[in-house]
Amino acid sequence: MSVSKRVQSSEAGGIGETIRIVIHALLIALVIRTFLFQPFSIPSGSMKSTLMIGDYLFVSKYSYGYSKYSFPFGIGPFDGRIMAGDPKRGDVAVFKLPKDNSTDYIKRVIGLPGETIQVKSGIVHINGEPVTRERVGDYTEDDGRGGDVTVPRYRETLPNGKTYTVLDLVDNGYGDNTPEYVVPEGHYFMMGDNRDNSTDSRFLNMVGYVPYENFVGRAEVIFLSLEEGSSFWQFWKWPYSIRWGRLFSGVE
Repeated sequence: MSVSKRVQSSEAGGIGETIRIVIHALLIALVIRTFLFQPFSIPSGSMKSTLMIGDYLFVSKYSYGYSKYSFPFGIGPFDGRIMAGDPKRGDVAVFKLPKDNSTDYIKRVIGLPGETIQVKSGIVHINGEPVTRERVGDYTEDDGRGGDVTVPRYRETLPNGKTYTVLDLVDNGYGDNTPEYVVPEGHYFMMGDNRDNSTDSRFLNMVGYVPYENFVGRAEVIFLSLEEGSSFWQFWKWPYSIRWGRLFSGVE
C-alpha cells in the first residue's frame, strides 16, 4: 500500500472514530436528559426571590416518574406515568402548561388532589385553614431606571412543615382574593412565589389545575446564575455577570 493510501485510510479511520465518539456522547446526553436531569433556565420573575431571572437549574426527572412529557418534544411512547412518585406539597416543579402541553412552567405545589384552595387578603387557605405567614423584611432590587423597588417579603410554612419565602406587594391585588378552588383528582394546584406577578393555577383560563401527567420534574439545584440581561453565550463576561453566591445552591 502506498504512503498516500495509508494516510487516506488513517484519516478516514480518524473521522469515523470521531463520528462514533460524537454519537455516543449525544446518546449519553439524551439518556441523562430524559431519565435523570434536565437543565432549565428562568425567563421570568414569577418565582422571585426563590428563583431569579437568569438562574439555570437542574430538574430531576426521576422524582415523579416518567410520562410522555419526560421525552423531548413530548413524544413518549405511552400515556400516564410509570415509576411514579407523587409531587409533595411545597415542591418547586416544572410542568407542561395544560393549555398547550408544550410550554414549560415552573411553580410551587400548593394544593394536592381533592383539596380546597382559596386566597383571602393574600393568605393562602388549604381546606379552610390559613397557611402560616410571617413578615421577614423586604426584598429590594434595581427597578431598571437607576432606582430601587422594595417589596414586602413573607415566610410561609405549609401544613407539612415545608417553609419558603414569598413576595407580596399588596394584599388586595389581582389574585389576592379568589373564589374557592376544588382540586380535581389527578391534578395539582400550583402557585408562584412572587404572588402579585405570577400566572398560575389561580387563573383557570390561563393555567388552572395541572394534571399529574404534565409534570416534568422537580427543581433541585442552581448550577449557574447570570445577572438579568446577560446572555449565556457571552462567556467572556461571566466573571462580572455571574451571581457567585447563587451557584450550586439548592432550590427550597
